[in-house]
Amino acid sequence: MSRDGGAPRPRSSVVFDGPDRAHARAYMKGIGFDDADLRKPIIGIANTWIEAMPCNFHLRAVAEYVKEGVRAAGGTPMEFNTIAVSDGVTMGTQGMKASLVSREVIADSIELAVRGYQFDAVVALCACDKTIPGSVMALARLDVPAVLLYGGSILPGRYKDRDVTIQDVFEAIGAHAKGEMSDEELKALEDVASPGPGACGGQFTANTMACAYEVMGIAPMGSGMVPAVADERKAVSERAGELVLNVLEQDLRPSQIITRESIENAIATVAMSGGSTNGVLHLLALARECGIGLTIDDFDHISERTPLLGDLKPGGRFVARDLNEAGGVGLLAKRLSDAGLLHRDAITVTGRTIGEEADDADEAEGQQVVRALDDPIKETGGLVILHGNLAPEGCVVKVAGYERLQHTGPARVFESEEDCFGAVKKGGVNAGDVVVIRNEGPSGGPGMREMLQVTAALVGEGLGDKVALLTDGRFSGATRGLMAGHVAPEAVRGGPIGAIRDGDRITLDVEARRLDVDLSDEEIADRVAVYQPPKPLYDSGVMAKYAASVSSAADGAVTRPA
Repeated sequence: MSRDGGAPRPRSSVVFDGPDRAHARAYMKGIGFDDADLRKPIIGIANTWIEAMPCNFHLRAVAEYVKEGVRAAGGTPMEFNTIAVSDGVTMGTQGMKASLVSREVIADSIELAVRGYQFDAVVALCACDKTIPGSVMALARLDVPAVLLYGGSILPGRYKDRDVTIQDVFEAIGAHAKGEMSDEELKALEDVASPGPGACGGQFTANTMACAYEVMGIAPMGSGMVPAVADERKAVSERAGELVLNVLEQDLRPSQIITRESIENAIATVAMSGGSTNGVLHLLALARECGIGLTIDDFDHISERTPLLGDLKPGGRFVARDLNEAGGVGLLAKRLSDAGLLHRDAITVTGRTIGEEADDADEAEGQQVVRALDDPIKETGGLVILHGNLAPEGCVVKVAGYERLQHTGPARVFESEEDCFGAVKKGGVNAGDVVVIRNEGPSGGPGMREMLQVTAALVGEGLGDKVALLTDGRFSGATRGLMAGHVAPEAVRGGPIGAIRDGDRITLDVEARRLDVDLSDEEIADRVAVYQPPKPLYDSGVMAKYAASVSSAADGAVTRPA
């Protein structure tokens, strides 16, 4: 409790109370805090603001709104920052290797700041892809009262009288390389596709995880899909600041919210909304942080019983703004509840159950963004897990917005994303090929780059429905086509993907849940034994430390002590 008997201060009182803590108070008084401030609960505002991308660009303003809410509810906010790496800006470069690594650094840095300053509670502000799971992983480790707040997505741009997103630009690059789009047309699209701050607008990774964590309950219902630039964003942020004091008063911990049942609710949300394959990686990682026994195959089982209802980009027509106007994430929760697929008793950060939140969902009349249960886009969800002699630990395929479920063809093998992209631009990939990109896994990359530049270029070249692709790396949430990612084990860890040679016959069979190469087990073992991956690019620093300590993608690609 506080020194004046007010709101609870279970951690900050150790830092600021008593004669022997005069030095700590002196430091804080020198930068504007007074005795009254330091007698209140101290709320850490973990911000992932950065000026190097639109997704998190506006979070400085969001933090100010949150702090207003904290003060209004009787707390003292103290903001601190961590890093953020844009998947979109770095895509197709060596910088993309930093993206997944940043998830661990974000989690580590938030954990360190909160442990160091012993904040009584935390509000974590996030937006771009890795800032969301990184923040939640930190909250799970700390297990202090906390609220996650997503900064909202960007509005769509307008090009030739239609809505466009950054996905259109990536695919236009391929069309331009093929000569089907002029320099002027590419620039005109480039100039309008990203019209302001906010995370990418489709059901790509950022919005996928925002929806998942709302239904999981660690973020307040109704907070995520409000666009970054909407007037309502201020009120949403202030409410989050007020809410964290209630969470502190109730001593409601992440461990009470993040459970096996709530993670299953999140998985079902990813499947129903047609969300990103990265949801598999991030929810597995969170389960590992919480000691919850989740496996990659659980995603397949849950997706198999969950209908695909979200008509959202990249496979569908709509973006996050449209979902917000249709009824928001609560509408997805309501559909899950009505289908008997929601663990209704799971508690949320508001203190209400997710079932109660689902019951209060307000569906806009005539909305077309989330289909009715009796009119699904597909009978099963958007995620499929394959196994086979090329993926003993599994791999992930996204089938939302895509009809082709089987492909057999000759392998076209590349040792890196750059090699593949160069070949695509020069017409070196043919219809019928199975494109193989290896040495892009968690350890081999290191950092498990996303392949959006390649997959979008294939679509732009007119090959999106004529080839298949497999990689030990990742895919962007904007990727579409018959693509198998997270192939595990990865090449540098002795995975069979290292055995493939040009011309080998590979089969992806979604219905059979198989990914196989037409080789005997003995031939695969012999080839793996002699395969020499490229020399690692990093032998020191954070990248080398990550490569040495990261687990398989099938285990969430989490770092662990030696």
